[in-house]
Amino acid sequence: MEAVFPYVPLEERGWRMAMGLRPLDVAKWLEVDAKREAELELKRRLLDASYDVVVATNPEGDDASRELLDEVRANLATHHPGLATEVSAGDHPVVAASRLVQEDLCVLVRSDAWRLQAASVCFPSRWSLVTKIGTTLDDIHRPIPFYDDQLASPTNSFFDRLRPERSFWRLNWTLIDNAALHQPTMKRNPLQSDLSRWFFRVERQTLRRLARSGGVVFTIHNYVASAKEMCELHEDFGALLLRSLDSTPGPMQDYKGWRGVADELRTALSDADVRRRQ
Repeated sequence: MEAVFPYVPLEERGWRMAMGLRPLDVAKWLEVDAKREAELELKRRLLDASYDVVVATNPEGDDASRELLDEVRANLATHHPGLATEVSAGDHPVVAASRLVQEDLCVLVRSDAWRLQAASVCFPSRWSLVTKIGTTLDDIHRPIPFYDDQLASPTNSFFDRLRPERSFWRLNWTLIDNAALHQPTMKRNPLQSDLSRWFFRVERQTLRRLARSGGVVFTIHNYVASAKEMCELHEDFGALLLRSLDSTPGPMQDYKGWRGVADELRTALSDADVRRRQ
């Protein structure tokens, strides 16, 4: 199993907007870690209590969802033998696949454009699945500042060029004021000068083209730890985080809810450094 927090995608040069794609070894498509059982149980509870919040499907996504389920079961059997691959015949295939893995699963299908046609997203980071189903890549990302100008064209081109024999992965991070994995709303807490009340959330995302249906599968595996824990695990984390926050453009800070956060964390990091020196 992987380390508790294996990814810290903060850069020396600070914040930047980029796709950041890397070739994916399909043997490492699905990640399994020590939180697997707890996260699968949380998925089960959410699927039981809030199905219409965490699942959305259109008939256009059914074929690709069935192929996705086959791919998930085959990948687990090959690369994670011993893990359960049994599914319920009553589940939609995207849900059946989601119950087997820690990742959230999204299926996009090309018609007039690439559209999200099936998904099981139990762990959203302040976005609502029901508002995204059936919409295009541009519609999905339009609330993000600078997306239309900087990433819309390369993202659509990438999806068009993606082939089954070559898959990719990327990392996305945010700083958030709540550790919960399931956060479909934008509610924010008052600013805090406490490293233990801010959480570093990383999404490991993968993109694969399905050979039979031609759909694209987008997976999201979440990792969350408090800023305090991250500072203890990584000596340069605090400095890199502040550099990223300080270099983030104003509209993106507003979108992320980061206005004033850098100043609060700078105070907290300074206080923590003083305590360490005493």
